[in-house]
Amino acid sequence: MADRIGVVGVGRMGANMARRLKDCGFNVTAVSDARPKAAKALAAELGCEACKSSARVTELADVILTVVSDDAAMDAIFAEKGKSLLHKAAGRLFINCATVSPATHLMVESRASQAGAQSIEACMASSITQAREGTLYLMIGGKPEAFERGRAVLEKLSNSLRYVGETGKAAQVKALVNMVMNINTAGLAEGLGLGAALGLDLAMLREVFSQTGANSRVLQTDGEDMQNRDHSCFFSAAHAAKDSGISLDLAKQVKLKLPMAAAAKKQFDVMIELGLGELDKSGVAELTFPGRALHKPKKKSS
Repeated sequence: MADRIGVVGVGRMGANMARRLKDCGFNVTAVSDARPKAAKALAAELGCEACKSSARVTELADVILTVVSDDAAMDAIFAEKGKSLLHKAAGRLFINCATVSPATHLMVESRASQAGAQSIEACMASSITQAREGTLYLMIGGKPEAFERGRAVLEKLSNSLRYVGETGKAAQVKALVNMVMNINTAGLAEGLGLGAALGLDLAMLREVFSQTGANSRVLQTDGEDMQNRDHSCFFSAAHAAKDSGISLDLAKQVKLKLPMAAAAKKQFDVMIELGLGELDKSGVAELTFPGRALHKPKKKSS
């Protein structure tokens, strides 16, 4: 555990990953975030530095985890010029955990290599609680030697590491995971919404779903929340829309039509239009349950 650890992007996931590594005895030396207050609060908790620049994280850490929001954020923190993570980055290992496009992971690997550093993708298919407990399901992509270098860190964050292949492949798999999850979420919202309109007992309906072909992981995580309108955010509607968009872009590249994925993305896009993008993805039920007043976007004036 001699490596110094830095974490860039300390939202709900990144902060809990940093806490987990600190608890496991790793030397967490630096954190950074686009929201300086969040970085300062976590730094005070962990006893490390809240860095004002990405380059400062690289200066203070040997292994740097990135957990940022999207492709643009990755491009910014791995900029080829200026005080980015790549400034004097020779010998560093970047472990990139955000759900971004495969092309972005390839871009980061190329830029890191030119700077004398290594990079792998560690795509997460779990949530906040798992990040804190070290039970994430991680899909790894990149060069085997870089994976082996990061294994000690990754094994403390995950109870199941899956090496997928070369850089970009793990991001493809993660995009498909989230695409199917989003379809399931939108479908469950419609099923429960119709059940509510028919006057069915939704607790009974969820139990029947759980014992039949209507069962899914989403039923376990979101079904009761949809019924009770508890949309505390674990995975936001905005992220669901973004991730479905990544899958649809991949489908375009191979000239494949995915009508169900497109329909599910449209539902989450509507949530964003209504100002509900920061609700949990279970909030898609607000578009389907009868009597819920939030589901009709304003008509544009002609």
